[in-house]
Amino acid sequence: MGKTDSIIRFIMVDISEQIQYWRAGAEEDQEVANHLLASGKIRHGLFFAHLAMEKLLKAHFCQQRQEIAPRIHNLVRLSEMAGLELDDKKLDTLAEMNEFNIEGRYPLGFVEPSTTEEAREYMKRADEVFQWLIRQL
Repeated sequence: MGKTDSIIRFIMVDISEQIQYWRAGAEEDQEVANHLLASGKIRHGLFFAHLAMEKLLKAHFCQQRQEIAPRIHNLVRLSEMAGLELDDKKLDTLAEMNEFNIEGRYPLGFVEPSTTEEAREYMKRADEVFQWLIRQL
């Protein structure tokens, strides 16, 4: 644990504000993801879709654990830490979306670029999980 993390733990934090912060950011990033995909910016759109899912999972973490969300990006790990019970389909979607976090940050040599049709399918599945997570908050 770093010095900053130690300081944060001693500051009183309004968890309901944290949840609202992560949820609002998630909803905005999901909208941006859809706009980017619609304009043909596949890599960036899928990166923002991952980011939206990450923020929503952090809202769940705050709600469940009543503490500040961890600084990690792995969607499957965040869902586990938040205590969410996801079926295999949702877990598969989160695992696949993890690839777009890496691809968005380090675009050379990791993942083959998605076609427009593949991106639409990823977004359809991601949006289903996203909407399910919103309903759970």
